Amino acid sequence: MSEYKFFEQVNRAFDAAAQYSQYDRGLLDQIKICNNVYHITFPLERDNGSIEVIHGWRVEHSHHKLPTKGGIRFAMTVNEDETMALAALMTYKCAVVDVPFGGAKGGIKIDKSRFSDDELERITRRYTYELIKKDFVGPGSDVPAPDYGTGAREMGWVLDTYRQLKSDINAEACVTGKPIPQGGVRGRTEATGRGVFFGVREACRNAEDMKDLGLEPGLEGKTFVIQGLGNVGYHAAKYMCEGGAKMVGVAELEGSIYDENGIDLEELMSFRKDTGSIVGFGKTKELDSNTAVLEAECDILIPAALENQINMDNAANIKAKILAEAANGPTTADAHKVLKDKGTLIIPDNYLNAGGVTVSYFEWLKNLSHVRFGRLEKRFEESSYRKILNVIENISDRTFTEDEMMTLAHGADEYDLVDSGLEETMINAYQELNELRKKHDIDLRTAAFLSAINKVGIMYEQMGIFP
Repeated sequence: MSEYKFFEQVNRAFDAAAQYSQYDRGLLDQIKICNNVYHITFPLERDNGSIEVIHGWRVEHSHHKLPTKGGIRFAMTVNEDETMALAALMTYKCAVVDVPFGGAKGGIKIDKSRFSDDELERITRRYTYELIKKDFVGPGSDVPAPDYGTGAREMGWVLDTYRQLKSDINAEACVTGKPIPQGGVRGRTEATGRGVFFGVREACRNAEDMKDLGLEPGLEGKTFVIQGLGNVGYHAAKYMCEGGAKMVGVAELEGSIYDENGIDLEELMSFRKDTGSIVGFGKTKELDSNTAVLEAECDILIPAALENQINMDNAANIKAKILAEAANGPTTADAHKVLKDKGTLIIPDNYLNAGGVTVSYFEWLKNLSHVRFGRLEKRFEESSYRKILNVIENISDRTFTEDEMMTLAHGADEYDLVDSGLEETMINAYQELNELRKKHDIDLRTAAFLSAINKVGIMYEQMGIFP
């Protein structure tokens, strides 16, 4: 079996779309290539006094727009090929949803469970220091974010390290996904999973496409299987369930379970917290492996873990009619073709998991403007709505209670505005991709790459060869 090359998989999808674009091979090659690849090594003094060499990477894929943007991943799977692939996907993802960033990605090759919190902080700060030395972190150059294995805590360490080394009034904008007191934005934690929900919901609203799949329009009553209950998977499942879909299968590291009658997400999360496993929950059936549930009966399959999960070993057995890629690169190029030939509607990763970078963009704007979203208009809106409600009371027999007044006259706060902006972004982007798909008689992944190529290509044309 040949070695899996993630960056090569991304470029195969790019090439499939490039034939529908107007650009010549030279410009297309420039769009594909990674502009900067930085491999970092540094020593870590462990708590016991021993020394361990740490390897990290930061890749800036495209400078057609600045800053570049992309998460920092902590995992033993981190390597140069993976980081290059994820940086490329970030370029295309940002272009698809019209977020004005170039793509980047970073990662440190560690097993987090082996290190204490103090050691993780030293690793994060040293990695950040090395990036700052080469201008790989900054509000206008390269803005990291959380990814697999990292979160708000690590992003707070990145910001604090940057502030110690740089006198910059816009320092908070050097990284996103931060804790709220350090300039984070409300709604960022759930943003990627929330975006997955908006994207799947929009796809299911299209009556013509659902008819082709033999499904009724709408999310209500559809069954889904999810792989991964991390931040993205949990929130995607949460909003899918709230939207009327039924979770029937779950895959995690420790195994996979299935119950056609439905699985209660919150009860499952509590069970896993208590036992350390999803296996044995309620009346669910344990399947043969931790990936077996991917092949189970369902309407929608949501891989929300890592890349290369749907491949030639299982593609032919996938029964879902909709594949919603919440993870980066979960489906190989060959598996994509198998599923496409079967008539599966594939909602691609470089659109569907763009919720995180979209809300990161909002956080970046907030940090640069130094004003919390909603601060200027919220009270004014509430006052205006109350006046309207008072007029309604005066011309009718209807009297509103104070609780009703508070609900009906609620002005948009930061979370409301961020959520509305994310919803608008995901809906508009899906409609654009679906139009491209039908215009060229291609699949949604090819349409997403074509959309990105067209938007990035025009920037390179305007820049000339030397920006």
